[in-house]
Amino acid sequence: YIESLPLTNTPEVFGLHPNAEIGYYTKAARDLWEQLIELQPQSAEASGGMSRDEYIDNTASDIFKRIPQPYDTTKVWKKFGGEAISPTSVVLLQELDRFNSLASTMSKSLTTLRRALKGEVGMSNELEDLSRALYNGQLPPVWRRLAPATKKNLATWMDHFLRRNQLYSGWINDGEPNVVWLSGLHIPESYLTALVQATCRKNGWPLDKSTLYTQVTEWETAEDVNERAHQGCFITGLYLEGASWDTHKGCLTRQKPKVLIQELPVMKVIPIESHKLKLQNTYQCPVYVTSDRRNAMSVGLVFQADLSTHEHISKWVLQGVCLILNTD
Repeated sequence: YIESLPLTNTPEVFGLHPNAEIGYYTKAARDLWEQLIELQPQSAEASGGMSRDEYIDNTASDIFKRIPQPYDTTKVWKKFGGEAISPTSVVLLQELDRFNSLASTMSKSLTTLRRALKGEVGMSNELEDLSRALYNGQLPPVWRRLAPATKKNLATWMDHFLRRNQLYSGWINDGEPNVVWLSGLHIPESYLTALVQATCRKNGWPLDKSTLYTQVTEWETAEDVNERAHQGCFITGLYLEGASWDTHKGCLTRQKPKVLIQELPVMKVIPIESHKLKLQNTYQCPVYVTSDRRNAMSVGLVFQADLSTHEHISKWVLQGVCLILNTD
């Protein structure tokens, strides 16, 4: 029976939205395009009449100038209380250590590459990979190993990198942000765990019997939030895939045609004792780091968000509805 069905009607038969098929073909086209870029001739001439080495050198110079100075984590540690530092501030220090390591590797590799292009040092395999990635507009493998999981190209990744720096700088200078950009954290689940830990310390709850509950607010962006969470925190940077969010009704709704991903409004995360959490008409939506979702070892899953629904949960399960932190 299934084999006799037309291919274009198959998603509807199983309750899936046609956007699922569009997403599949979009991913296939993107993978094909990336392979074509890898196969392009690495000629001596680049765009604009300049040579390939000149193009790579200019790109490396531009990126090098945008790399921020390393953070003094010892100074930050003392500012946030030293030995009495809060769990969320510990997460900040861990994030700064990872960011410093990435920024340092970027600076050293770019400096060495520019010297190699001038003939001052030899060109190693790692530098060859770096130069090829800069020429193709891709994230170099040596940086990818130290960066959060991503599918972005080099240009959009640099914007994300600099925005992360703004997040950390604002956190250090102005205190913990009112709305946390969860997509900017290297390990976002560590912040949510620290949030539960801090609440358990404050209220005397057992840590192993506490969990998180989420509510989607009516605020579209972080700038719209005009209050601070008395319990828990506000987070942003979540993108809904496989469904749409009805702000007026406050629930999941059918995905709009040709709209594959929608940014979710600001979400409130509330730590709560597990036995007090009673959920009805709620879809426990998995939150993943990238659109690759997770592998067989569950790597890439951050947490599960509670999204209100007026329809049966199986509909959203069939459509593969999820939340993504870093879009392509």
